[in-house]
Amino acid sequence: MPSPTEISRAAVESFAGCSDDRLRTVLQSLVRHLHAFAAEVGLTEAEWRQGIEALTESGRITDDRRQEFILWSDATGLSMLVDAIANPKPQGATESTVLGPFWAAGSPLRGYGEAIFDSAVGEPAWVHGRVLGLAGTALAGAELDVWQNDADELYGVQDDDAPEAHLRGKFRTRADGSYAFLGVRPVPYRIPSDGPVGEMLAATARHPWRPAHVHMIVSAPGYQTLTTHIFDADSAYLDSDAVFAVKPSLLRRFVRRTAHDQERPAAVTGDWWSVQNDIVLAPLGERAP
Repeated sequence: MPSPTEISRAAVESFAGCSDDRLRTVLQSLVRHLHAFAAEVGLTEAEWRQGIEALTESGRITDDRRQEFILWSDATGLSMLVDAIANPKPQGATESTVLGPFWAAGSPLRGYGEAIFDSAVGEPAWVHGRVLGLAGTALAGAELDVWQNDADELYGVQDDDAPEAHLRGKFRTRADGSYAFLGVRPVPYRIPSDGPVGEMLAATARHPWRPAHVHMIVSAPGYQTLTTHIFDADSAYLDSDAVFAVKPSLLRRFVRRTAHDQERPAAVTGDWWSVQNDIVLAPLGERAP
């Protein structure tokens, strides 16, 4: 009977004939670490079956509106680790963070200052700023793909009663690099906890909460595409984000404004919030030292 060490060696060596160097490296390393993990913790057959069942259930509940495998990656810190490895930013560039499971393709292109909702539960928030290069050059025509949750904690893709493009949209910067849109002040929310990831969090005494934030993917020709958040600096859970995605440089202050403020957006009739968020993109090929 082969020993555990011999089984692991044979599994790793089975990929030796792979002609794709990168694929061979990744799979051999994956098998090596998986086997080392199982040996280190003395993985039992019952635990192995429970893991397989969790993965099976994750696949069952994953669809075009929910991605349980991304939740696994987020909740174990893997998403942020991959982000840190893949996106080291030079000094002065806006930092990246996780995509999250609620991005949806096909958000509508909207005009400067347009609302990203027809009606919303939350309080209106004017999000504005400029997209710039590292030297402070205004980037005209940069695209911002934005999405966020409402005061009921739900993203549009989670809410069966919401319009298709609820609280999401794409914007292009003006000649001076400026952009603006009317959203709502985001609120903390729980990542979906009615599936395997939620069971894991409950079993390990972890909470499922994320601090309030707005998502953005920002792109411009000649620059690195940036996936990032604006975090509400006054939000709860900034120090215990369930997916480890908070970075101090991404905190922004939402400022309370009144209905009598002369800068009030035309679409707002009562009190509102304002948050300024300038974004600095790194040129293609430029990395952190």
